[in-house]
Amino acid sequence: MKLGAIGFFVENLDVMVKFYRDVMNMKQNIDMDGFVGFITEDGFFFNLCTRGERGNLSSIPISYPKGLNGTMEISFGVSKYEDVDMEYERLIKAGAKPVSKPDTKPYGLREAYVADPEGNLIEIVSSNE
Repeated sequence: MKLGAIGFFVENLDVMVKFYRDVMNMKQNIDMDGFVGFITEDGFFFNLCTRGERGNLSSIPISYPKGLNGTMEISFGVSKYEDVDMEYERLIKAGAKPVSKPDTKPYGLREAYVADPEGNLIEIVSSNE
């Protein structure tokens, strides 16, 4: 199988679309009732869907995390170490929630974390000094 997309089931579609379109600079390519799709520069799909649209997804009750969602992350790579710091600051100024300041890890990556308006983790990472 080939990974085709990552999607978030969201509470407030308008707020989340504005964040990923205007703050994360993702290119919106689909806009339907209760569903918005984005496509990255390298052709990967990222989708947002209102939780109510997927109410019939399963006969088993589905729950959603509250607060900071530590169950997954979406990761954005940047070219250089200093870009991690610049993007972290830019995202915080644009309204992202600070989670973890930029730090160079022993395994060679420089990474930082912010959260989107609904608490989903976003990693900003670089492997190049």
